[in-house]
Amino acid sequence: MKLRPHVLRALAPAALALLAACGSTPLPPWPSDRAAARTAPAVVNMGSAAASAPAAASPAQAVIVAAVPPPGAASAAAPAEAAAAPYGPEVAARFPDPSTVYQTPGLASGRDQFSSNSEISGWLRDLAAAGGGRSRIGLLGLGASQSGTPLEALVLTRAASTDPAALLASGKPTVLLVGQQHGDEPAPAEALLVLARELARGRLEPLLDRINVVLLPRANPDGAAAGKRVTAGGIDMNRDHLLLRTPEARALARLQRDYQPAVTVDAHEYTVVGRFLEKFGAIQKFDALLQYATTANLSEFMPRASEEWFRRPLVAALNREGLSNEWYYTTSTDPNDLRISMGGTQPDTGRNVFGLRNSVSLLLETRGVGIGRLHIQRRVHTQVVALTSVLQSASQRAEDLGKVRSYMDREAAGNACRGEMVTSAGPTPQRRALVMLDPATGADRSIDVDWNSALELRPLKTRGRPCGYWLAAAATQAVERLQQLGVQVMRVAEPGAVLGESYRETARTSGERSDVRGAIADAAPIVQVEVALARGVLDTPMGSYYVPLSQPLANLVVAALEPDTQNSFFANRVVDALQSQARVVGEPTMRLEPLPAGSL
Repeated sequence: MKLRPHVLRALAPAALALLAACGSTPLPPWPSDRAAARTAPAVVNMGSAAASAPAAASPAQAVIVAAVPPPGAASAAAPAEAAAAPYGPEVAARFPDPSTVYQTPGLASGRDQFSSNSEISGWLRDLAAAGGGRSRIGLLGLGASQSGTPLEALVLTRAASTDPAALLASGKPTVLLVGQQHGDEPAPAEALLVLARELARGRLEPLLDRINVVLLPRANPDGAAAGKRVTAGGIDMNRDHLLLRTPEARALARLQRDYQPAVTVDAHEYTVVGRFLEKFGAIQKFDALLQYATTANLSEFMPRASEEWFRRPLVAALNREGLSNEWYYTTSTDPNDLRISMGGTQPDTGRNVFGLRNSVSLLLETRGVGIGRLHIQRRVHTQVVALTSVLQSASQRAEDLGKVRSYMDREAAGNACRGEMVTSAGPTPQRRALVMLDPATGADRSIDVDWNSALELRPLKTRGRPCGYWLAAAATQAVERLQQLGVQVMRVAEPGAVLGESYRETARTSGERSDVRGAIADAAPIVQVEVALARGVLDTPMGSYYVPLSQPLANLVVAALEPDTQNSFFANRVVDALQSQARVVGEPTMRLEPLPAGSL
C-alpha cells in the first residue's frame, strides 16, 4: 500500500540520536585470553577458617571465606531439634560439611530459623555504617514488599559515591548479585551476607579496584518470612520481570535500570527429592546447577561471554572444592511427564530478562528445597565459592566486559528496521544420561532421559523487525512498565502518519502462563491470540506514543509488545486492545519528544 503524502517533521534530538544508531554495527574481535591475563589482578586465596595470613593464588582459584557477624548483629535464636532428613545416612554421607564454618545470624549453632528480614537489614546497615576503608559502602532503599517490608541492597565501590551516576562514571563494570527471589530458598541470602562482609572489609575487598558490586541478599522478604516460594500476593516473582506486577520485581527492575550491571547473578536453590524421587526413583545429586540466559534475540556475544568468561571458571572453582555440578535442569509437576528440561526460554525470568538487558546473566542453583537446614553449611559454601568465582572473573575481564557491553548495546539498536527477529522460541529435544543418587545406597545412578536443551533454541515464530512500535494515548500502563524497565518512550508531539502494520486477530482462547515446571503462579488468566499483519497508513494522534527499536533494550521491547506470546503486555492485559498498538515499519516522520520517566 502506498503511503499518502505527508510533511516531514523535525524529530526531537533524542529521537535523532536513537535513529542514528540504526546503521550497521561492526562487532569487535573476541578478546584473547592472553590479553585478559595481562590485565588480571592478583587474587587472594582465603584458605581455611584457621588461616592466619593470605597467600597468593592463581586468578581462577576458588576462594573460601569464613565470616563472623559485624558488631551489633543479632544473636542466635533458641535452639531447635534437627528436622528429619528425607533420605538415609548413605545419601547424607555424600554431602559432608566443608572445613570452613560460616557465621551469619541464621547460621548460628542451635538456630532453627534462617536470618530474619530484620537481621538481614541490621547486617547491611552495620556494614554501611562501619564503612570500608578505601571503599564507599551505601545502603540502598529500593522500596517495600507487598506487606511493607523494606527491600534493601548494598553498594560497594571505589567511586566517589554510591549513586548510579558515580558508578557509571567510574568506568568499572558493576556486578549485581541477587538472592532469594523464592522465599523457600534460603542459602543464597546467607551466602550474600558473608560476601557483603568480605567485600566491605575482608579479603574480597581488593576486587573493588576493578569492579563495583551491588548485593540484594533477599529479593522476596515476604516469601522468606512465610517459608513460601511466592510473594505475599501469590505471584512467582521470578516470572514477573517483564510484566512487573509485584513491587519486588519493580524494585529489581529499577536497580537494573539505574545501575546497569554488566554481570548479574540470580542465586537460587532447587528441589532435592519431591517429584524427582517420585518420577525416577532417585535423588538429586549435584551441589550446584548452572545456566545463563537462553532466550530469543540475545546478542551472539552473550552466550560466548557467559560460557568462556564465567561458567567455565566457575565449574573449575567448584571442582577444586569437590562440589559436584551440572547444567541447570528441572522437571514438570505432572507425575506422568518424564521429560527433563533446562531453564526455560521465555523472556520472563530474571535470567532471561537480565540477558535481554545486555547484562551477562547467570543462574546459580544449589540443592536445598525440601531439606530444611540439612547440609546448610555445604549449601552456603557452594554459593560462596560460585559467587566469588563470578566476582573474580568479572575483575579479570573488567575491560573486556565494558567493550562487549558497548557493542551489544549498539548491535541491538542498530538492528532496527531491518532483518528478522524471533518472537517465540523453544528448546531442542535430545536424549542424554543424567546422574542421580540411589536413595538406598547413595551411589551414583545414571538414568537416560528425554532432555530439552535450552542451549539450542528452535525458532517457532519469526517476523520482520520493525523500526519501532506505536502505542495509543490510552496505553499508559504499558508505557509506565516500559519506562520502569528502562526503555525510552517518545510522545507524539503533533498529529502525523507512518507506514505501519496493525494486528488483525484471527483466533482467541483463554489460557494460563506456563513454564517447564507447569502452570506459573500468577494473578490472572491470559489472552491467547493468533494474529495476521495488515500493512497500511497509520495515523499517529498527538499524545500517543512511539517506542523506537533503535535503543539498547530493543529486544526487551519486542518481548513485551508482540501480542501473540504468553508473556506479552497484550496477553496479560497491560495493553487492553490490539488496536492500541501497532508496528511501525518505516522510519517515523511525526514530530516526537522524549517522555521523562515517571511523568505519567
